[in-house]
Amino acid sequence: MATSNDIKNGTVLRIDGQLWSILEFQHVKPGKGGAFVRTKMKNVLSGKVVDKTFNAGTKVETANVDRRDFQYLYMDGADFVFMDTDTYDQILVPAATVGDAKDYMLEGMNIMVASNDGQPLYVELPSSVVLEITYTEPGLQGDRSTGGTKPATLETGAEIQVPLFLEQGTKVKVDTRDGSYLGRVND
Repeated sequence: MATSNDIKNGTVLRIDGQLWSILEFQHVKPGKGGAFVRTKMKNVLSGKVVDKTFNAGTKVETANVDRRDFQYLYMDGADFVFMDTDTYDQILVPAATVGDAKDYMLEGMNIMVASNDGQPLYVELPSSVVLEITYTEPGLQGDRSTGGTKPATLETGAEIQVPLFLEQGTKVKVDTRDGSYLGRVND
């Protein structure tokens, strides 16, 4: 058990049997009345984001979340198979838990998996990954980087917007948070 004064970004709380991750917090001491902690929390399993206020000193239950590096091996039906890079143990992570991260995962990639009591909660990708364009319309003479964009399909199957001059087979750096194009990567 901890108090609301111990709340920090990334802390995971157990409230009514559900796990909530703190996205933002602010300790507030108004001129009148007692202090309180204003938080923005995300439900670890459903992804729902809510605002919640705790009175200062209120007891809160923290959950133990184990974050470890795993290597993504392959997809098995609807589950993703990951291997612990330290113990070589393999775990199955359901597709619902992986979510949109699947659009940027390649076999052999190292990914952070957070779990609570052995139950995978979410996967955390690096902030950017390098992927190859497997299909895009051919560029035309005169297309420049300052021009428009066109859709391109990546080797993972995800579709992003890229500058008009990029061609099939080009490796690009992609932001995993919003799927935006960050630049071309030369081998």
